[in-house]
Amino acid sequence: MNILVLCTGNSARSIMADAIFNRLGEDHIHAYSAGSTPRGIVNPLAIELLQSLGYQTGNFQSKSWDEFTETPEMDVVITVCDNAANEVCPIWPGAPLTGHWGINDPDQPQETPETQRDLFRQAYKILENKITMFVDKSPQNMEDHELQALLDQIGNT
Repeated sequence: MNILVLCTGNSARSIMADAIFNRLGEDHIHAYSAGSTPRGIVNPLAIELLQSLGYQTGNFQSKSWDEFTETPEMDVVITVCDNAANEVCPIWPGAPLTGHWGINDPDQPQETPETQRDLFRQAYKILENKITMFVDKSPQNMEDHELQALLDQIGNT
């Protein structure tokens, strides 16, 4: 199952979700992340957090959703920020199912460094909980209507 996680800047929330999906989904889910207007760099606090949790971060990069308009064909596209959810997305090959799992933006540069780190940990934990709920239901074995219902249910929690 191919999953694309979208956020406007593709620098924090979508990157963290990409990492979590690929860790928890192991061999049956392959996740990617992208943004409508990518920042061009991954937020250093996202990298710091992921590294502290044992993730390999060398391959993460902030990239445009245009990279995914042809291949690989996505089964699911999930937005994790409200801006991306309200944007007109490209037409994805294969007509993937979609979901919106809104997560508050942890990138708050006006906050102290420790508060920022707390915000990143909170966003990570919410993403991890949602993704665990998704993966635990064996979505690769679901019919489209069941999978859409699961995406919607998780988005509403």
